[in-house]
Amino acid sequence: MRQHPLVFFFLIAYAFSWIMSIPFVLSEWGILHGDFRIAFILKSFGPFLSAYIMTRIIEGKEGVLRLRQRIKQKRAGWQWYLFILLGIPALILLGIIIQPGALASFQGLKPLLLVSYPLTYIAVFFGGGPLGEEPGWRGFALPRMQPRYGSLWGTLLLGVLWTFWHLPDFLTSQQGGGPGTGLTPFLINLPIFLLLVIALAIILTWVFNHTQGSIFIATLAHASVNVPQVVLVPLFLALDMTRLNLAAIIGFGVPALLIVILTRGRLGYQPSQENALGS
Repeated sequence: MRQHPLVFFFLIAYAFSWIMSIPFVLSEWGILHGDFRIAFILKSFGPFLSAYIMTRIIEGKEGVLRLRQRIKQKRAGWQWYLFILLGIPALILLGIIIQPGALASFQGLKPLLLVSYPLTYIAVFFGGGPLGEEPGWRGFALPRMQPRYGSLWGTLLLGVLWTFWHLPDFLTSQQGGGPGTGLTPFLINLPIFLLLVIALAIILTWVFNHTQGSIFIATLAHASVNVPQVVLVPLFLALDMTRLNLAAIIGFGVPALLIVILTRGRLGYQPSQENALGS
């Protein structure tokens, strides 16, 4: 495990999350009866659990302490908080409104949104995936993949592995699957989701590299992607999961491409970060 930390990290993350997904998938297909949403929430902590286990094995207690410190590391320039809290939702919204028929189906903003949005944000941050995933993807895997494969190729590989970690979701309504959907979620939604995640992975790597490897900032950015999916979808009757993912590709695709071009594929990575992050 010490010789091949990335291999075992992904094996543990996949195994825990896929096994925890089984009850929820079976309930959606009517094979099991009951509410298994808690299992679906817990499965998102597979990468966190794997990062903790592998860090403890490789780096001992000191490594775990460094991982915890980076999870709590909030110091970053105001421009990064502005981009994360306002810019990311704005990019998704832009991707939504330029799709045919989306703007016409808009139901209007309600005062309750001002209260529900921050509450939803907190709930998603802690229980909707970001906190369960980012200590693994950006906290453990990325600092080891960038020096080994280069920033761009390491990010692209991480994006693919991150995508297929979500594979069981396409058997459920969470990604447009479930009884009667056939292969549509895998033939249409999965390729769209793959492009979305790769674009997002590029942006998150760029943010991560410019915020001293802060897992907290990466988690915050991840939450800013997930929350609009919960809040904005009910406001646009024409939206479904496929069109929402398309909106995110539209919103994130151009910025991701610009980041690659302007940084010449470095994505803000500095070799000195390898020692600073304890990888």
